[in-house]
Amino acid sequence: MYLLDTDTLIYFLKGNETVVENFKACMDIPKAISVITYGELVYSCRKSEHVTDNLAKVYHLAELYPVIDVTRAVMDSFGEIKAQLSMAGTTVDDFDLLIGCTALTLNYAVVTNNTKHYKKIPGLKVLNWA
Repeated sequence: MYLLDTDTLIYFLKGNETVVENFKACMDIPKAISVITYGELVYSCRKSEHVTDNLAKVYHLAELYPVIDVTRAVMDSFGEIKAQLSMAGTTVDDFDLLIGCTALTLNYAVVTNNTKHYKKIPGLKVLNWA
């Protein structure tokens, strides 16, 4: 199971050949989107020149892939891992950490081009399709 990060979905929507090929190769593997990623995509659409067209694409993605909410279990993981990272002097952006903790809680791999941040999260499976 894959949790698709914002950058991967943007590459897909823009037709990045490598990302599109990876989507095709993994067509039969279930995929989902974090509610955080969904919000980041809506934000990007709202500030774009083609708001209506871009929002339609994001809404379509949300029909194709389940949008996973942040649950109490995800927040428990977030609090524990953020404390561990903080005590070790390591930081991860809260949104990235929430996405990572969502994947950990559900035993998904995060698909992202932002491997630098996500690899700081212990136990998280990270894939880069770009």
